[in-house]
Amino acid sequence: MRFGLIGAGRIGRIHGGNVAQRSGTTLALVADADAKAASNLAAATGATVADIATIMAAKDIEAVLICAPTDLHADLIEAAAGAGKAVFCEKPVDLSSERIRACLAKVEKAKIPLMIGFNRRFDPNFAALKQRMNEGAVGNIEIVTIISRDPNPPPASYVARSGGLFRDMMIHDLDLARFLLGEEPIAVTAVGSSLVDPEIGKAGDVDTAAVLLETKSGRICQISNSRRATYGYDQRIEVHGSKGMIRAGNVHETTVEIAGSTGFLADPVQNFFLERYANAYRLELDAFIAAVEAGKAPSPSGEDGLRAQILADAATHSCQTHQRIAIEA
Repeated sequence: MRFGLIGAGRIGRIHGGNVAQRSGTTLALVADADAKAASNLAAATGATVADIATIMAAKDIEAVLICAPTDLHADLIEAAAGAGKAVFCEKPVDLSSERIRACLAKVEKAKIPLMIGFNRRFDPNFAALKQRMNEGAVGNIEIVTIISRDPNPPPASYVARSGGLFRDMMIHDLDLARFLLGEEPIAVTAVGSSLVDPEIGKAGDVDTAAVLLETKSGRICQISNSRRATYGYDQRIEVHGSKGMIRAGNVHETTVEIAGSTGFLADPVQNFFLERYANAYRLELDAFIAAVEAGKAPSPSGEDGLRAQILADAATHSCQTHQRIAIEA
């Protein structure tokens, strides 16, 4: 399978490198507004620098990886759909739910495969937890707890164009909540504060937040986010059910522990999402390729992207208004 990649920044380099290193796939063309970024990635992967129009027109390009800025995602998906190409797009499809709906309508009409990059579903630890849940390890699900805390806050300049913590950071956890709960949330309650960096508050966003999701059957999900964790990249899940509890903890730099009179000492947890989710990025690419080659709809789908965005919008609204927000079906 021959790929064209649009966006040679940090996440583009990850996906482009994974395509190039994988047997049976070729990163053929790379486009980016930054000519140096495009040429560097092309040189590292054996690809050729091209523009977006060339990627869309190339008949030997079967799939497009969209890793460009968020405000370009929907337009690029539609262009690739019009060209009849399979699409893998980093989250989100767009910051507007209505724009996502319009984009998905064109994808449906074109009947092309579309997968959205919610990579955490493919983390081996989280995937194993989900599999054991499916096998009934904890019985009927009652409470899901998701903790996601970044080691350091992003610059305020990034926050100003990110769509806010709920749409930029927590959207991953909102998708994971849907994945684990097994049913759609019907209400969202959110609180947030600016406790980490005053500049984030001045930019109109929060850096510390919690969300409560409710489902029709009464299941509850609690999500905790912070833009600061002094001990590393904190990524944990706990699911409590009628038969017990199952959890997936943090991944440390090594498994070495030292025991002494003061207790046990372990190495720090991995400090950045690129290393923490390196396997997840590779596995989601494998899943996308397998689905396209089998003629099946990839998952997470465009609809998954829409549902996560609706929850992120509701959380943002709840935080701003201090109200419980009902979610329309």
